[in-house]
Amino acid sequence: MSAALVSMTGIVKDFTGVRALDGVDFTLRPGEIHAVMGENGAGKSTLIKVLTGVHAHDAGEILLDGKPVRFNSPGAAQAAGIATVYQEVNLTENLSVAENLLAGREPRLGPFINFRAMRRKAKALLDDLGIDLNVAAPLSSYSIAMQQLVAIARAVDIDAKVLILDEPTSSLDRDEVAVLLGLMRRLAAERGTAMVFISHFLEQVYDICDRMTVLRNGKLVGEWATADLPESELIGHMLGREAAALEQLERSVAGHEVADEAPLLSAKGLGRKGSIAPYDLDVRRGEVVGLAGLLGSGRTETVRLIAGADRADSGSLSFDGAKVAGHNPRTAAARGIAFCPENRKTEGLVGDLTVAENMILAMQAARGWARTIPQSQRNRVVAEFIDKLGIRPGDPDMPVKNLSGGNQQKVLLARWMLIEPKLLILDEPTRGIDVGAKADIQKLVAELSGEGMAVLFVSAELDEVTRLSDRIAVLRDRELISVLESEADMTTERIVDTIVAGGGSE
Repeated sequence: MSAALVSMTGIVKDFTGVRALDGVDFTLRPGEIHAVMGENGAGKSTLIKVLTGVHAHDAGEILLDGKPVRFNSPGAAQAAGIATVYQEVNLTENLSVAENLLAGREPRLGPFINFRAMRRKAKALLDDLGIDLNVAAPLSSYSIAMQQLVAIARAVDIDAKVLILDEPTSSLDRDEVAVLLGLMRRLAAERGTAMVFISHFLEQVYDICDRMTVLRNGKLVGEWATADLPESELIGHMLGREAAALEQLERSVAGHEVADEAPLLSAKGLGRKGSIAPYDLDVRRGEVVGLAGLLGSGRTETVRLIAGADRADSGSLSFDGAKVAGHNPRTAAARGIAFCPENRKTEGLVGDLTVAENMILAMQAARGWARTIPQSQRNRVVAEFIDKLGIRPGDPDMPVKNLSGGNQQKVLLARWMLIEPKLLILDEPTRGIDVGAKADIQKLVAELSGEGMAVLFVSAELDEVTRLSDRIAVLRDRELISVLESEADMTTERIVDTIVAGGGSE
């Protein structure tokens, strides 16, 4: 076993009172491909940013080739041999392939760039890596996959010892992924390049990686040889179990009956190329349909089509007995479809507006902006929902950005409850909030469904999905692979088994 090329020990990183990394260890050896795994908020990106000088760590030690290092910028890390290729390629599309490959290191004739020599050198570099591109062509003329290969080739040319690939395959098709993974194997085997691979595609991780490190909530769960960690155990390590306080919350929907009638919402072959494969999904009045799957499985993409936030390019959608056409967030709200997005701060709330102003936005839009809601009515409904949802502090004139995450989520829920939607879509409504607020929101979901509202509920917390749902749609790799309907099937173990099997049965 070779000595570590990179060794990170006891790494701690705090952001304004939030501990993003809590004593994390990580090692990387020459010539290995090492996956860093975990759900959103696990600390993967923060760990990489500490290693590459984007963030300074607050405690711990980083060794490169056995020597202590502390990079103050990504440029300093790159100069030491650590290069990063991101999901969004950080190259210049209007320049040629050769210019991107050799930017800052162009061959010169006196003060002038020697373009002929630059193209010759760029072609030799790509040929050596088995990449067939016209180096004189603009980078923009090639696919994202080919641009990723150019970014990797650039890292090779600057003699990178460590190559970090952060979700490099998320925008690629199957053939493009095969090309990229093939290049990674050659770099590891022939050049001894050490690689950190961050991806939510489990098949790719198991196909390409030698070892994996799993993080959860900023802490190290463990490190394993890929061959020694079955996929089902990996998923269990990534997801964990939620706090004991929530274990006592009963499966609240058990006390109500779902109407045995025509679906309120029916999606048939609904899909969007590059986002989510065509799927069928029905939701009835009074029903909670949970969407379960790992990060990147397509949960958010599925509900965004139904909410009108993204435009479908295949299939059809029917709602309340009528075929839906011209679907967008405004028309969806007019039909009675309410959507609380995953990123409540940037897509849901307006941080500089007050609690009251955020709360009445949908109600005011439904009335039309020319018909202002009377102040007395506004004060009454805002006070009613502050009390009903337990929003704290209960000051309607406080900027919503000053509230905690849980209370911000309650403000967003109140906005939609004010217009009494027929279908409520909740994308990760309990992420990043404390246990008490989480329990409040779960109870509210159960109450609303009990009153006849249909709910689509997205959560990475499998216990939460199984507790609240009447049926569970399971997704993997941007495809809806199964719908679990019997109570005996709606367990965390069954969901994990379904994800692992890709929809097949054991």
